[in-house]
Amino acid sequence: MPSVSIIIPCYNEEATITLLLEAIQAQTYPVEEMEVIIADGHSTDRTLAAIATYSEKHPSLAVRVVENPRRFIPSALNRALEAAQGEFIVRLDGHSMPAKDYVERCVHALQEGRGDNVGGVWQIQPGGHSWIAQSIAAAASHPLGVGDARYRLGGQAQVVDTVPFGAFRRALVARIGMFDETLLTNEDYEFNVRVRQSGGQVWMDPQIQSVYFARSTLQALAHQYLRYGYWKAQMLKRYPETIRWRQFLPPAFVASLIVLFVLAPWMSMARWFLLIELGLYTLALLAAGTHAAIRNKQPHLIVGLPLSIATMHLTWGAALLWGLLFPAQPAQKRKS
Repeated sequence: MPSVSIIIPCYNEEATITLLLEAIQAQTYPVEEMEVIIADGHSTDRTLAAIATYSEKHPSLAVRVVENPRRFIPSALNRALEAAQGEFIVRLDGHSMPAKDYVERCVHALQEGRGDNVGGVWQIQPGGHSWIAQSIAAAASHPLGVGDARYRLGGQAQVVDTVPFGAFRRALVARIGMFDETLLTNEDYEFNVRVRQSGGQVWMDPQIQSVYFARSTLQALAHQYLRYGYWKAQMLKRYPETIRWRQFLPPAFVASLIVLFVLAPWMSMARWFLLIELGLYTLALLAAGTHAAIRNKQPHLIVGLPLSIATMHLTWGAALLWGLLFPAQPAQKRKS
């Protein structure tokens, strides 16, 4: 069996890091052929203590913590890659849990030559027990919220533009380079752009599954999507040809609202268009929320799903517009 290095960017993951390590320990892939490299960005909670406690109780799983002083996800991945010894690299996150056969299926797909970077689908779970946390998780896997993102929606095995996390041979990094540390997020999509530009393929297999814990509050969701939108804009400035229709709609919607709000005091037609646009958008959200509430037998989704999807659309769209208009600040002056 080839050796596998599992690399994990980590910052304040006390609530989930033990669950992740347990899931890795339970993999069908031989534990002696796996090593876990956790790049910690100076966690301020008990994350490091939880890792140490787990390692002490389960010495059969090789776990190593490396420092990530810059505290950004791409720099964490690169520090972990520098320390990794495996022939195959499997990326995971501190707030995820892979299925038992996750590593085995990733390695098998790579050995079969399905893709240069392979991944699967997220089984999105609430990050908390509240009704809004459950609504956010539902929104994060709803077509109205995420468009045609296959790793959130599922589907048949196929070539895609990107996958969550991703698994690849060490040789791929030697060919296309490491993760771009000038992007504070969206580094995985940019990495996959270079995979495709080098003549490689990104492969999604829905049988490769992992649990992903969504944000638990609307404030945390808004912060996440503001960050996503802004750094997506920086990536699109470099690779404008990579924009997809699902990525174009939210900023176009936000831009239209801004224009209509500005014109509304002076133009009656603008006021009517604004009312119609907001009315149709609200009706679409309520219809999605009602359908989800009936299907899942969760009445709170009637309100929670529209609130969550609207938060995603408006924050991501506004941040992307802002990012297109203004240059990114130097990465070393920003924190993730």
